[in-house]
Order: sequence, then structure tokens, then C-alpha cells
Amino acid sequence: MSEIAPDIAHHAALDARMVAAARELRLLQLVSWPATLQQPFLESFARGKPELPKIEYPKLDFSHARRELERVIAEADPDHPLGHYVGESARSWSIAAELLESLGTARVTEHSVRLFGRPDEPLPGNGPTTREAARHFIAIANELDRELLAPSEQVAISATALKLQLQSDLDDFFDQRVIEVVLDPELIAKAAAGATRIRLRAGAAFSDYDRHQLLQHEAFVHSLTALNGRQQPVLPSLALSSPRTTATQEGLATFAEQITGSIDIERMKRVSLRIEAVAMALEGADFIQVFRYFIQAGQNEVESFASAQRVFRGVTPAGGGAFTKDTVYLRGLVGVHTFFRWALRQGKLKLCRRLFAGKMTLADVQRFEPLFDQGVLAPPRWLPQWISRANGLAGMLAFSLFANRIRLDQVDAGAPSLDL
Repeated sequence: MSEIAPDIAHHAALDARMVAAARELRLLQLVSWPATLQQPFLESFARGKPELPKIEYPKLDFSHARRELERVIAEADPDHPLGHYVGESARSWSIAAELLESLGTARVTEHSVRLFGRPDEPLPGNGPTTREAARHFIAIANELDRELLAPSEQVAISATALKLQLQSDLDDFFDQRVIEVVLDPELIAKAAAGATRIRLRAGAAFSDYDRHQLLQHEAFVHSLTALNGRQQPVLPSLALSSPRTTATQEGLATFAEQITGSIDIERMKRVSLRIEAVAMALEGADFIQVFRYFIQAGQNEVESFASAQRVFRGVTPAGGGAFTKDTVYLRGLVGVHTFFRWALRQGKLKLCRRLFAGKMTLADVQRFEPLFDQGVLAPPRWLPQWISRANGLAGMLAFSLFANRIRLDQVDAGAPSLDL
């Protein structure tokens, strides 16, 4: 843009200051446990005398960053779409800084709830709570007969093989090497994505569903929104994983799995188990009790440790607190699904595409509509195929809108009539 209006320039400068202040606030990296804690715990569990992991969190001071973020908030105009975005984003980074400064204390849970919510909060639309929805998916997964799985769904894929498969898929998509897939022996999670790199845990076993889930969830949402955010001339923060965008990001990524047929009931179960585990920890369960919960739910010991570790990031393993980020997945999925249906009904599917222009919330993309129209914000350079094909997306959403009008509780007892 050759000339920028004063109000746009003012908030662009504030956004740049916010990015500089938030640069060291690597929330997930700083709350996560070191991989070295896993083996001692599993050995103690194998001996029949599991011992709580001993985690020492660093003492951090982000007072300088917090002061700068407070100045950004004070100078942002909350009635301007950019000012509202910058102010709210700076506020979420400030809360993240407070969380990181209180690692290992009860205040981590307090700040985590401010950022990500709790399992007992209702889903969008005043529906059931997130925990009730999680129990629904767990119950359905437990009822299904695993013998229904096709042989291809039961073949394990090594991390090395998956790395080659994903790298080939991504190189084909970009027609060049834009995102690199690497193996990381220090990674506790099975996978993690940045703008230009996707890490897989070395030695982990994956399924065919995992391959498609990682491609749609990690690469074509988390990585693409970061890459597209880097193309923004006014708001460089749209490339960052701001805490306030987490629910929309994870909801959009899980929705991508769903609409491409890449999600399976076991994946829904894994997400739901984590929500139940967060609730258990908040009610006082310690790391060992949560670890056993995952074991009893069918996960192996390595995966159970990784799952339990997610719940206790930043807090004491003794129980009574939790890192509540995992509660956003179902809430985000319901929110994004509802938003897409609303956009179809309102003739605004272009807003759904614009969600990929950077990391933003559902409310942000609506406030940004005139800025996209004016060219202040750039459209997404890259889009996953499922959203670039508007007719196919509209067809799926149109059926969803209609199907939601059918009340299953009013269907005659037994199977619905097949007299078509």
C-alpha cells in the first residue's frame, strides 16, 4: 500500500510493538515438561511404585513485556476494528506473561482459565458443557466394535515413513519446499507445527488416519494461517499463535479434519479424554491418577504419559490445578461449525476463506470485513482444497443445516424408516 490512513498506520505501529513485546512469550514451549521426565516415571510405574514426576519450572520475569503490552492496550482504540484486535491480543499476551511468571503455582490455573476456559463451561449456543460433550464422544467410541476397523486402519506407520509421506504431500501442494517435516526425539506430543516446520516425535507409531489428520490439521490450518499471516503488510501479528486465537485455530483445524473425512472416532475420543482429564485434575486428581485414567481408557504407557503431561503443563503434578488448553478443541469445533453454517445462510462464505489470512478469532474476521474489502488486509495466499472449492463446501453445510432440523428424539422407536 502506497499511502496508509493515519488510523491504520497508528494501529499498525502498535501491532509491531506488540509483536516485539510478545516475542519471548513462548507459552507452550515454556510450560511443557522436558522429555527426560518420561523414562524415570515409566520405570517407577513398571516397578509397581509410580512416583510423581519432579518438575522444576524456571523463574521468569516478563515485567518489561507486560508494561509495554499495557501501553499498547492504552493507546489502541477499542472502537476501531484494528484497535479492538490489537488491544485484545495484547491483553491475552499480558495474561500469558503472568501465567509464565507464576509457573508451578496455583495462579497458573487461574490464568489458564482466563485464556482457555474450563471443562464445565457451556458450548456455543448455550448447549451442553464441554465436559458433557466429551463424555458423549467417549461413550460412543467405547460402544463401537473395533473389529469394524478396516485392515488398513490397523497398520502402524513409523515416524520415518510418515515424515516422507507428509513431505511429499506438502511439496506437491506448494510445488516447492515451503514446509519441512522433521523428526524430533525431544518432542512429547506426537506432532507440532510452525509456519515452515512440522515436527514429528521420533520413534512414535502413527496410523493412516494420523497422516491425513496431520496434513489437514497441522499443515493446512496451523502452518497455512501462519504463512498467510506473514503476507500481511499491516498486521504482522496475524502470523503469531496468540492465546486468544487458540479456540478458533484448534476449532478450525479440527473442523478441517471433519469436513475432509480425516477424523475418526478414536481421534474424537482422544480429544475428549483430555477434557475429562483436565476436569479430574481441577477436582484434585494427581498426575498418577490421570495417567492411570488414560491407561484404563486404552492408551499405551507412552501415550498416557504424553496425554497426562499435557494436563499438568505449568502446574504441580500433585493435583488441584491444570493447564486447560485442551478444553478449547470441542468448544472451538462447535463454534467454527456454527460460524460456517451461519456464513452460508448469510451468503458470506468469503469470511470462511478469510479466516485463513492469518490467525484470528471468528469475531475478528467479521470486524475485519471492510478492511479486507478495502485492501488493507490481504486475502490468503494459500488455501486448503476443501475451502477453495466453494460448491463442495456449500453442499456439505447445506445438508448440515437441514439435518439439524431433524429431532432424533421424535423418530419412532427403533431404526428410522427405510421405506424410501
